[in-house]
Amino acid sequence: MTGQVFEIRRFAVHDGPGIRTTVFLQGCPLRCVWCHNPEGLTRRTQTAYYAEKCINCGRCTGLCAANRMEDGRHVFRREDCAACGRCVRVCPRDCFRVYGGTYTVEALLELLLEDRDFYENSGGGITLSGGECLTQADFCAELLRLCREKGLHTAVDTCGQVPEEAVRKVLPWTDLFLYDLKAFDPEVHRRITGFTNERILDNLRLIDREGKPFEVRFPYAPELNGSEIRPIADFLRGMKHLTGVKVLPIHNLSGSKYAALGLAPPESPEPPDRQQTEEAERIFTPPRRG
Repeated sequence: MTGQVFEIRRFAVHDGPGIRTTVFLQGCPLRCVWCHNPEGLTRRTQTAYYAEKCINCGRCTGLCAANRMEDGRHVFRREDCAACGRCVRVCPRDCFRVYGGTYTVEALLELLLEDRDFYENSGGGITLSGGECLTQADFCAELLRLCREKGLHTAVDTCGQVPEEAVRKVLPWTDLFLYDLKAFDPEVHRRITGFTNERILDNLRLIDREGKPFEVRFPYAPELNGSEIRPIADFLRGMKHLTGVKVLPIHNLSGSKYAALGLAPPESPEPPDRQQTEEAERIFTPPRRG
């Protein structure tokens, strides 16, 4: 069994407890207006070209149809690019990066186990993310199963916009869900992601009913979803297995990545200031019992 992966980030400390390796799988059903990982939206392997780094050395020309010299300057023709990666290997300025690759479950597991000592000493483990990792639910389920057999802690970072069947496939092998909630009102959710959120809320209810711990992550752009903080907090108060809510201020640092992939830049809403972030965290923090 194979899966499409666009990044493997070792020694991650923000994707679950302890030191972890986070595997970013390709493909996402949502189109969030602030998306920070455009390289994960499609299953297609693609080349990013950072034109501002180019010194017109010509080393990549002649290797393929996509790279050529015109009037002494390098020209990258994206429509002719087959994402072969030869340009990556010869470029002295790291102008190119290929996103996307095929892994077997066994090969990926072998790589993940290389850092087993770090997981065990820190209480860490493996996190599957994306894109939306559950668009490749069969691959995820098999990889998580094998990780659990090796005694590794497992986490799934998901937006929840997947069929219930996809969630059920990974439930037995997942120790923790990291669950994105961007809005409670379905129309607000549609405006900022392209979809309403009924399926997302239903899948979160399923995870809670099945007794799986989950952390909610709230990507926060005040002008877009600031009105959603209290409705989400009210919704979560009925959940029994919520471990906490993490407020994630959006940022506007991914524009160069969009340009390198030949994509239109995302919207650039203002990120929350510290006071707004702290107020959101206060609303999401439930009062102590007893």
